[in-house]
Amino acid sequence: MLTIDIINKSSNPMPKYQTTGSSAVDLYANNDEPIIIKKNTVSLIPTGIYISITKGYEAQIRSRSGLAINHGIFCLNAPGTIDSDYRGEIKIILASFTQEQYIVNKGDRIAQMVFAKIEYVVFNEVDSLDETNRQSGGFGSSGYA
Repeated sequence: MLTIDIINKSSNPMPKYQTTGSSAVDLYANNDEPIIIKKNTVSLIPTGIYISITKGYEAQIRSRSGLAINHGIFCLNAPGTIDSDYRGEIKIILASFTQEQYIVNKGDRIAQMVFAKIEYVVFNEVDSLDETNRQSGGFGSSGYA
């Protein structure tokens, strides 16, 4: 089990897994005043959370499915990456993809955070790559069904 050092400068609960099978912890809004996310706009929401991640790991920030399906509110840059050497406050980029405004109040669960192991690579510069059936076929090249 990975241990993460955390400072919680908010009055919200510590991030926690909501069920025994959850893969992500919930993050809470830590805004003094309500933040209105107007239709088709983007807002940066503070959490009051600061963490120290062990080298070789990252935290990924993801949308909450309930906010997405019920309110059209998504995390942008998703999954967002928090690197192991970042020590600032975790802030969440929320965007509205709906015609209705959405109000974020202090204490609202606004995102999920997953921890993942990172594989570091060494690049080997070559003149050509091995051949495959797909080659350079891009989006949709493997079929639609």
